[in-house]
Amino acid sequence: MHYTCRYQSPLGGIMIAADSEGLTGLWFDGQKYFAATLSPACESRPLPLFEETRRWLDLYFSGKNPGYLPPLHLTGTPFRMAVWEILCSIPYGQTVTYGEIARKVARQNGKTALSAQAVGNAVGHNPVSIIVPCHRVIGSNGSLTGYAGGIARKTALLTLEQADLTGTFVPRKGTAL
Repeated sequence: MHYTCRYQSPLGGIMIAADSEGLTGLWFDGQKYFAATLSPACESRPLPLFEETRRWLDLYFSGKNPGYLPPLHLTGTPFRMAVWEILCSIPYGQTVTYGEIARKVARQNGKTALSAQAVGNAVGHNPVSIIVPCHRVIGSNGSLTGYAGGIARKTALLTLEQADLTGTFVPRKGTAL
């Protein structure tokens, strides 16, 4: 059974979802793949995990590094899980490229190469935005691309974290990763 609650962030409304094991979703209203992992049987209910997540988000949106992750319960293909695990290891205020993640996953699986586009797909389907920091992934050319919550939010989140955005840019539509 999934449970949900709402959170109002400075960047818009957010739906948070969890099951008995941990967070299963966190989406901005209108985000691509909004609530895609929710089961049809879900209900709004206060949970201690939601209070913990709200505290985490309050710290985060006040410009502080929360320094921990609330309990997560991510489900996906082994490839997506590997990518999401790497996302969780990206330090607050720093960025990595899709290509760097592709090389890391390839090394973990004994392969020589993986597609940055395949990584981009896995990053884009991350169901727990912000907490699993997919906004910290940029194109190898410095492009701020590929955030399901929108490029304006991606830029705002990186700015909030005081990430070094020197050399980054917002690409024109259709620009590849």
